[in-house]
Amino acid sequence: MNRDSEQLDRLQFLSRVVQREQEHLTTTDQRVFSRPFTPERAAALADSIDESERVEAFVSRFGRLQDTLGDKLLPVYLEAVGEHTGAVIDNLDRAEKLQLIPSADAWLTMRKLRNQMVHEYIEDAATLADALQAGHEFVPTLSAVVESLLDDLRARGWLDSES
Repeated sequence: MNRDSEQLDRLQFLSRVVQREQEHLTTTDQRVFSRPFTPERAAALADSIDESERVEAFVSRFGRLQDTLGDKLLPVYLEAVGEHTGAVIDNLDRAEKLQLIPSADAWLTMRKLRNQMVHEYIEDAATLADALQAGHEFVPTLSAVVESLLDDLRARGWLDSES
């Protein structure tokens, strides 16, 4: 395993970032989904600035954690363990084989869902509600991926046990 200190520093930095992003997403998820997100709630967003801001925070945090994991941490991790990196789908397939993510297809579904939550926001309350509710159901998957990667990094001695 050919890891230089710059690569290790990057892994440690990204690990701290995903931990923080996971905490923020979990907090926002709990605030938004204390009750099911219905089409009626989606339609009422225009009249509720507080709820609208919470939803925006959820969508942003969901996308940010997914991007940081899939586009930043995962490629650096794969390189550090001596795996070939390539296009996002190739990295996801490799991560699935290494059991870091449950499914490359599910990851791509999350990515598509994130785009749907953003682009469908104004036009269709039912589609937005469905997308948000589906995003909520993926939060445990994102959290499990964070924990899996961090556990592996700790086991390799690349992160402190407190990180």
